Amino acid sequence: MLLALAQWLAQDIRAFSVFNYITLRAVLSAMTALFITFMLGPYMIRKLTAYKIGQSVRSDGPQTHLIKAGTPTMGGALILVAVGITTLLWGDLRNQYVWLVLLSTLGFGAIGWVDDYRKVVHRNPKGLSARAKMAGQSVIALIVGIYLLQHATTPAHTDLIVPFFKTVAIPLGGFAFVVLCYLVIVGSSNAVNLTDGLDGLAIMPVVMVSSALAIFAYVTGRVDFSAYLGIPYIQGASELAVFCAAIAGAGLAFLWFNAYPAEVFMGDVGALALGAALGTVAMIVRQELVLFIMGGVFVVEAVSVMLQVSYFKYTKFRFGAGKRILLMAPLHHHFEQKGWKETQVVVRFWIITMMLVLIGLATLKLR
Repeated sequence: MLLALAQWLAQDIRAFSVFNYITLRAVLSAMTALFITFMLGPYMIRKLTAYKIGQSVRSDGPQTHLIKAGTPTMGGALILVAVGITTLLWGDLRNQYVWLVLLSTLGFGAIGWVDDYRKVVHRNPKGLSARAKMAGQSVIALIVGIYLLQHATTPAHTDLIVPFFKTVAIPLGGFAFVVLCYLVIVGSSNAVNLTDGLDGLAIMPVVMVSSALAIFAYVTGRVDFSAYLGIPYIQGASELAVFCAAIAGAGLAFLWFNAYPAEVFMGDVGALALGAALGTVAMIVRQELVLFIMGGVFVVEAVSVMLQVSYFKYTKFRFGAGKRILLMAPLHHHFEQKGWKETQVVVRFWIITMMLVLIGLATLKLR
């Protein structure tokens, strides 16, 4: 909206043409989202508290978490509001990818909202059934995959790019590309959701990965940079830098309220949406494997749950009594059970994510 206004004003006042620069709008996007989240945060926390929309804590979890019972949840809606408003203000609304990531993010957010609402308002501990949740996620992810496939202008836009190798890309057929899109978006969404179990644990890695994806989006949408770096040029992808910057800004502001001891939790409405946002952007800019690297903490957290459940079921079937690989899953709870303080787990996972993000960014040049 503001971009269109600036372009109209630039016809008479040349100074407004500066808003055509995506880098400037990305910075303004981050600042706007941060400001909106800061301003609305206290109000939303008061409202969630007044309506008694509080987090329930699993009784078999770490005993130190019992004091968190009743802490307002569904705070992720605040992030989505800030990101949505900011993207509409500073993004180019003629860009197809802007609408695609917004619809994917808000769609997953709606699924998470229904799940959270049933848990905390209707007091249904199961929330939205796993089948219904997966069905909704699958529909959105498949729509994104089919759309990207239909709008791919060159075969390179559907190749699986292998990091660190300049000329190595795996050609994917239409079916394989859509399946990959499904796995990346649904997988990243649920991985972020599983990671969101400690104060500030998930949101800071989301901020770091989103900031890195903003760089990937910017260079992918530039003919000169993409040719120099040896990555496919995707027209219009640069505009996603504005969206990614909005996530980074809103996430940093949310961390102000979500840092230990948390005043509010993201809930599924935030975690599912943000994970889907990262996966959708990665698919558009063709950096799925780089997302796998940069989001390594999310990946390990998800794998830890799958291994724990699979091993427990196998040993129960094989020996009559289930056994566990970890003391508790997801992985962050395992380290808590081993004696790490919650803040130690969180900060150490942040440090690991920072290193992985730097490795991911290094793939731009190390080819």
